[in-house]
Amino acid sequence: MDEFTIDDYLAELPQQKRETLELLRNRILAVIPEAEQCISYGMPAFRVSGKVLAGFAAFKNHLAYLPHSGQVFPVLADELKDFVYTNGSLHFALDECLSAQLVERLIAVRREQVGV
Repeated sequence: MDEFTIDDYLAELPQQKRETLELLRNRILAVIPEAEQCISYGMPAFRVSGKVLAGFAAFKNHLAYLPHSGQVFPVLADELKDFVYTNGSLHFALDECLSAQLVERLIAVRREQVGV
C-alpha cells in the first residue's frame, strides 16, 4: 500500500478546509522549504533534520496549527491573545488562515527550541 501523504489528507477534506490548509501548507513551506512533508500522528507535519517543526489538522468546527511542542505558545502568548489554543494546538477559523508573519514566528520559536 502506498504511504498516506499530505495531499491524500487534504483531498479528503471539504473545499473550504482544504483551501485554507493548502494556504497554511504553502506558508509553512515558504519558511522551511527544506522540510520533509510527512504524516505524524495521522496529521500533516513538516520535519527538518528529523525534528517536526510544524503541523496542521482539520476538525469539525475549526482548523489547528500544531507546533509539536507544548513550549511554543507560551513564548508567543501576547501574539496569540486573540486565538483559542491549548498547549499543543492553535485553533483558527475554517476560512481564515494564520498570517504568514505568525507562521514565521511560530516556526522560529520551534526551530530555536530544537536547534535546527
